[in-house]
Amino acid sequence: MQESETVQCPFCGQGNELVLDTSVASQRFTTDCEVCCRPFEVFAECEPGEVLSVEVQAN
Repeated sequence: MQESETVQCPFCGQGNELVLDTSVASQRFTTDCEVCCRPFEVFAECEPGEVLSVEVQAN
């Protein structure tokens, strides 16, 4: 099951929408900001059908 979450870019502060697969309990990946194009790391904890927490960190 997929859920969307909006996170703020750690560089420019703009909101970015992420789609997370909640069937994966612990996730860590890098994505690019949709506005400034700089990469940042995403850490997510999920339960099936629910996003428990999402953190972002500058690379």
